[in-house]
Amino acid sequence: MAAFDTTRTTYGSTGLFGRIGIAFVALTSSVMAWNDARTSKNALNALSDRELADIGLSRANIEDIATGKPVF
Repeated sequence: MAAFDTTRTTYGSTGLFGRIGIAFVALTSSVMAWNDARTSKNALNALSDRELADIGLSRANIEDIATGKPVF
């Protein structure tokens, strides 16, 4: 007869492979966030001052917009 242990959870593993996976996901998400900010910054820098003014921004706001900070 077989018995299954159903009280264990499979998420939140604290073993070696779980910790390596968590570190890999954190590193990957950091690189993706940096790349998103970089591409946003490059796209906004490519606009003229007139185009930025049309959408309610100035050159001083580009860094804040790219990193996700609120601009008032």
